[in-house]
Amino acid sequence: MTDFENDNFLRACWKKETEFTPIWFMRQAGRYLESYRKVRAKNDVLTICKTPELSAKVTVDATTELGVDAAIIFADIMLPLEGIGQSFKLVDGVGPIVEKPIRQMEDVKRIGKFSPKDHVPFVTDAIELAIQQLDGRAPLIGFSGAPFTLASYLIEGNPSRDFTKTKRMMYAEPEAWTLLMTRLSSMIHDYLLAQIRAGVDAVQLFDTWSGCLSPFDYEKFVLPFNKQIFERLKPGGVPRIHFGVGTAGILKLMREAGGDVFGIDWRISLDEAWAILGDIAIQGNLDPAILLGGNELVHTRSKEILSRVGGRPGHIFNLGHGVLPETSPEHVKNLVQFIHGTTRTKQ
Repeated sequence: MTDFENDNFLRACWKKETEFTPIWFMRQAGRYLESYRKVRAKNDVLTICKTPELSAKVTVDATTELGVDAAIIFADIMLPLEGIGQSFKLVDGVGPIVEKPIRQMEDVKRIGKFSPKDHVPFVTDAIELAIQQLDGRAPLIGFSGAPFTLASYLIEGNPSRDFTKTKRMMYAEPEAWTLLMTRLSSMIHDYLLAQIRAGVDAVQLFDTWSGCLSPFDYEKFVLPFNKQIFERLKPGGVPRIHFGVGTAGILKLMREAGGDVFGIDWRISLDEAWAILGDIAIQGNLDPAILLGGNELVHTRSKEILSRVGGRPGHIFNLGHGVLPETSPEHVKNLVQFIHGTTRTKQ
C-alpha cells in the first residue's frame, strides 16, 4: 500500500484515529471549477473520460486546487455500458440518453459480455496516470454505478423522476429483471476489480436512485445483487463505499447489502443514520445547495453536522450528493479549510 502524505481519508474509512476529519466531494472535478471549464471548452465529457491524460488532469487539478483528502477518478457511471452493447449519449442539462432502451427479455438477452481490458482501458490508464501525478499526496477513489441505478437508465432511456418503466419490468417481468441485474452485477464487479488492480485505494458504488424503492422492493429486487458485488470485492482489501440518495427508509437493508463506509444524504441526520447502521464508517452529509449560500451559513450547518458525529471515529465529511454547477469554488475551498481547522483543533 502507498505511504501517503495524507492518509486521513483511508484511516477514517477503517474507523481509525485521524488528525482531522477528512473531506472530499462527489463531482469534485466539475463545471464549477475554472480548471475543468478550460478542458471542457475544447472537449465533450465522453472525450475527457476516454482520454486518460485529460481524465487524470482534471482529477488531479481538482484535488490540488481544493485541498481535499482524496481524489476521485473523473469518469461517468455509464462508461461500461458501451462495452455490453448499450449505446448512449450525454446531453448537457439532461443527462444520459440511451439509444435503444431495454424493455423486455429479448432486449436483455442481447446484452454482451463485458471485458475491462477491451472495453474500458482508458479508465484504468487514467487511474494509473492520476496515481503517478498525485505522487502519494492523497488516495484515489474509483467508482461504478450500481445495478439498479444503471438498470434504471437502460430501461427508462433517460433520467426519470418516477421510474415507472423500471418498476414495470420489476413487477411484470421479474425473470427479465433478474437476468438484467445479474448481468449488470457481473459487469460492475469486473469493472471495479479492474480499477482496484489498476491501483485505486477505495471504490464507491453509486446506487443513486435506489431511494425511490420501498424497503420491500429494495430487499427483493436490489439487495441480493449489491450484496454479491460487495462480497466479491472484499478480497481486494480496499474500503468499499455504499452510496445512495433518499435512502433513509432503506439504510438497514443497505447495511445488510454490504460496504465499509455508507454515504448519507441530508434527509437524515448522521446520529440517526448511525443508530440504524451500527458501528460503521459514515460519509456525508451537507446539502449541496447550502454551498450556494454564504460562508456563515455553510459553517453553521457544518458545525451542526460535526456535532452529530459526537466524537465517533469513522466520519468522512462530504455532501449528500454532487457539487452543483452553480457553486462558487471559493465556498468549496473555504469549507475544506473550515472542516480541517475546526476538527484539527478539537483533537
